[in-house]
Amino acid sequence: MKRKLIILGLVLFGIVIQAKAQIDLSKICRLEDGKLYFELDKVWTEAEKKEISRIFDLDSLLFAEVFKGLPFITVDSTTWEIKVLEPGKVEISKMFAPPPPSLKTTGNSIMIMDNAWFDKPVFQPREDIVFGVNEFTDRRAFSYNDSIATFFLADYPEARKVQLSGSFNNWGTLQPSMIKTDSGWIQKMNLQPGRYEYKFIVDGSWMRDLNNKLKEDDTYGSFNSVVYCYNYVFRLRGYQQARTVILSGSFNGWNEKALKMKKTAEGWELPVYLKDGTHTYKFIVDKQWVRDPDNPIQLIDGNDDYNSVQAIGDTNVFHLNGFKDAHEVKLAGSFNAWNPDELFMRRDSSGWSLPYVLAKGNYEYKFIVDGQWMGDPDNPSSASNNDGNSFMAFKPNYVFELDSFPDAREVVVTGSFSNWSPGSYRMRRQNGKWVLPIYLSPGKTTYKFVVDGNWILDPANALWEENEYNTHNSLLWIEP
Repeated sequence: MKRKLIILGLVLFGIVIQAKAQIDLSKICRLEDGKLYFELDKVWTEAEKKEISRIFDLDSLLFAEVFKGLPFITVDSTTWEIKVLEPGKVEISKMFAPPPPSLKTTGNSIMIMDNAWFDKPVFQPREDIVFGVNEFTDRRAFSYNDSIATFFLADYPEARKVQLSGSFNNWGTLQPSMIKTDSGWIQKMNLQPGRYEYKFIVDGSWMRDLNNKLKEDDTYGSFNSVVYCYNYVFRLRGYQQARTVILSGSFNGWNEKALKMKKTAEGWELPVYLKDGTHTYKFIVDKQWVRDPDNPIQLIDGNDDYNSVQAIGDTNVFHLNGFKDAHEVKLAGSFNAWNPDELFMRRDSSGWSLPYVLAKGNYEYKFIVDGQWMGDPDNPSSASNNDGNSFMAFKPNYVFELDSFPDAREVVVTGSFSNWSPGSYRMRRQNGKWVLPIYLSPGKTTYKFVVDGNWILDPANALWEENEYNTHNSLLWIEP
């Protein structure tokens, strides 16, 4: 179903529409299926083109390039897809980006759009966040139970309308008002565990939550408030006489001061957000480190002791065939900070194996056989570096493919997902193609192939954008 913008005056993506434009603006711009579309007409006069460029914040170079018959063009790091509608009229489109949180309507411009785009929360917690805890000065300000997040803004009894806008609803401004109570404003919504940013809109004025100590620069000269929806509660029974109990683990770099637990009738607890994966931890009770007595799952800590383990997510089984005469086989990788003394593999009928809980993503690893480090002999995918690390994608959501080049000795793929490291991921030859399954975060990914040292664009992908070397990068979009 199409979602169309009805434009009388518009503030969206930095676009400002004013009443003096003579062209029917409602026929120029629309939002549909996650893309922003514009229809451009070659018959427009230079004055009209200039006015349209100003109104919609479109680069004037677009008008010089879009009628040349190219399927894609890139202007100012933005790639546009071009479709000819009829002679002299084209449609250009780019991926939709949500409106910045600091944008708001003014007295001279109004925004009217199909509210269906914002009627459902967008569940896209940031994947780079490993853990988080909330810091509110007023305990009423936020709560999270059974997937229901409750936001509360105290006071403002004279306000006519208060709204909640954030990353969970694409920073929309058309959702219903928060509910007014005798002590403030409240709103409940269904949210998945994760990290979110938000602001309140009080009678049209944007403001962060002053009862929330967590904030992040919104890149517009102000701040967004940050909140975590929890998915786990650490608990330690007993120790009622302790003065302080601190949680410390691999998820926060074993910080010995940051995570103070709260005293309860049964002991101590701390709710947190934890990303999927395997996490090791201990409690520090009045400066004494102790394991979780109620958790039998432990891993050696390398200091003649053990750490407690909390695993969230799905399990991958690492396997090494053969080496039946080995006395000891261990596993180390980017998933455990390459700790060589933590993951001991177990003998099985065909060699050695170890189940390990991972978050979806890309990992490098090695086996340590009687003290000797080695890559996985049964895994042809590896990091293209001198270390010879094996590469694996857990729950891959994309497959890089490069056809032809049958005589190439080595084909590597690198890009924004690997910080353009030349020691990125070596592809393998399969069914006449070079392939590499990989996990890519939702959104834009830029990349290139490196064939025997020569950097090339993806010949099967017409989408690209310019880079600082004027050599272009291939471009793709990963849906959430």
